[in-house]
Amino acid sequence: MKRQKSIINYLLPTGVFVFILLIWQLICSLGIVPSLLLPSPLEVCSALISDIDNLSRNALYTLSETFVGMAISIVLSFMLACFMDKISLIKTALYPLLVVTQTIPSIAIAPLLVIWFGYDMLPKIILIVIVCFFPLAIGFLDGFASADEDEIRLLRSMGASDLQIFWHLKLPKAMPHFFSGLKISSSYCIVSAVISEWVGGSKGLGVYMMRVKNNYDYDKMFAVIFVISALSILVMAFISLLEKKIMPYKTKEENE
Repeated sequence: MKRQKSIINYLLPTGVFVFILLIWQLICSLGIVPSLLLPSPLEVCSALISDIDNLSRNALYTLSETFVGMAISIVLSFMLACFMDKISLIKTALYPLLVVTQTIPSIAIAPLLVIWFGYDMLPKIILIVIVCFFPLAIGFLDGFASADEDEIRLLRSMGASDLQIFWHLKLPKAMPHFFSGLKISSSYCIVSAVISEWVGGSKGLGVYMMRVKNNYDYDKMFAVIFVISALSILVMAFISLLEKKIMPYKTKEENE
């Protein structure tokens, strides 16, 4: 029964996606929308294959920015969440500032970062850190706070130190919250990198997209969009796989 449900969960979205592609192809084949404005899926696939070298090179650059930015976000959010969990005064002072960082549109701050830090990789990484930092920090913080007070008191009565309580109780409690925040961040990080590349840069999928758009190569532009979507899905799939490896007990509980 579970296997049948998994197959249905896989086939249903795949079927909907294929159906959308077929409708798209039909609209283009019948000439309802001019191919200059909306290239057909077959034209997009042809552009994807013919331009695979440029797409791969720029995708690798964007992925490099993404993973460096996410790694820095994880480290910084973990450190800040530990301080906020340990010292309530820091939490009271900084929590509103974390919320404020999420009210600033990334498209608005990206030009400033390029002006301040140049056209290289640094402003892109900073924007990714700004976008990803909040859900990760809140995930860690909520996870630490979810530790049961009775369990903490029990460990203290057994002579456990603060570090031992953190390692054996609070950190495991925070892992599900952390991966939830990481999945949310991963859905934004590549898009943030592309937006930053739009504003200013010499490499990356965002730069390449602007070039083909200015040349009116809309088939190649749609190919870039497909690559960005595929990369985002792959990053989320990698995070889900990592979650299963680190927390196999959670997968077991969900299957029971």
